[in-house]
Amino acid sequence: MIPEHDEVAWSRGRWTSLSLTPVVFDLKEKLEDVIAFEENDGLLAVEGEAFHYNSNNGSPRKFYIHQKGEHFPFSKYDDHTDRASNDSYIEAMPDTRVTHKDKSIKGENFFPVPGIGGLVSYKVKINTPGSYYVWVRAFSTGTEDNGLHVGVDGGWPDSGQRIQLCEGKHKWTWSSAQRVPENHCGVPQTITLTFDKADEYIISFSMREDGFELDKWMLVRNKNYIPD
Repeated sequence: MIPEHDEVAWSRGRWTSLSLTPVVFDLKEKLEDVIAFEENDGLLAVEGEAFHYNSNNGSPRKFYIHQKGEHFPFSKYDDHTDRASNDSYIEAMPDTRVTHKDKSIKGENFFPVPGIGGLVSYKVKINTPGSYYVWVRAFSTGTEDNGLHVGVDGGWPDSGQRIQLCEGKHKWTWSSAQRVPENHCGVPQTITLTFDKADEYIISFSMREDGFELDKWMLVRNKNYIPD
């Protein structure tokens, strides 16, 4: 009830949109017998294709392994295995939004909310708890294939959302930059995950844009460490 001159008016909410946040899932039981990738001295590096879990997550997109010398189901797309670590990488497919002119369809080729689109997960063992910078080595050919999210144990913290690559097009490039409204190319070294105790965790990457190519990722304690 709101005073209005010598009378009152009633205010009521009006829905303009509805955002659904994914339910936190727990892969620890499913991956109980899997040997974890182990962090040592504040450093962990993992090949993208070495995932322990891969799912389209109920979406029309999924990460596929692109390996040198083996058939890739989307053969019309460029092969970047020659310059990839271990001659292989994963790519979020199919890729229908290649340029800005192509229609953006949320939940199909664009996933602004983390954990909605296809995802890959990795079991890791953290020996040194604390905050880590997350680096990804990716190959971007345009403006619509350079976004990704990262989370831990089914949660998607703000510090792991909207990994972005702008520089280093058409080559494998490391990034730990987060896209923000005032800087769409991302603020360098702002993608982080925090581990409160020495334990085993599940690291997950979910696609933000289809066509994203992931070769390798790292957890790094030292802010001054820049992968090459």
